Amino acid sequence: MEREMLIEAIKTTLTKTKVTLLTYVAAEEGFSVKELVDLTFHQDEKIAFRAAWILENIYEQHFHRFLPYATYFLNRFIAQQNLSCCRHYSKILALMTSKRAPTAIKNIIDNYETTEIVATVFGWLINDQIPVAIKSHCLNVLANLSVKHDWIKDELLETMDFLVDKESIGFYSKVKKIRKQLKVLG
Repeated sequence: MEREMLIEAIKTTLTKTKVTLLTYVAAEEGFSVKELVDLTFHQDEKIAFRAAWILENIYEQHFHRFLPYATYFLNRFIAQQNLSCCRHYSKILALMTSKRAPTAIKNIIDNYETTEIVATVFGWLINDQIPVAIKSHCLNVLANLSVKHDWIKDELLETMDFLVDKESIGFYSKVKKIRKQLKVLG
């Protein structure tokens, strides 16, 4: 599938079914995941959002296609400013940093300098303009990366204490889960 064909396909409103189909087509027809990452920075925010949604699905359903571009995704992560894309980016990163992530991804994360990513994710977490769904994924990312950066745990606990009364009940529930995760990690 050529870039122009994909852009044309995602110019209109997407349903979950259409995203699943486009994910399959993009993955199986050899559309470059690198180009898909680049499309998430398209000047048309709706095209960028739809590309990010497909990218998330490729990570989840066609991991073998995402893997060669995992470092490219990480390199571009801190530049993402489209909030609709940030939701998918933060979810992908939460999956990549999870203890259940594939070994190949764990190796990439272990060897990647994640300091700037951590700063970006903390920035999203404390920003009043960031929707709670993104913040929820940020909590996962930071808790997951606290194994790699031991200073994150105390900072994250303080940040959650500060934010818990300012955010929704759903956020409060997520904070409880993250506190448990951090306790288990020691």
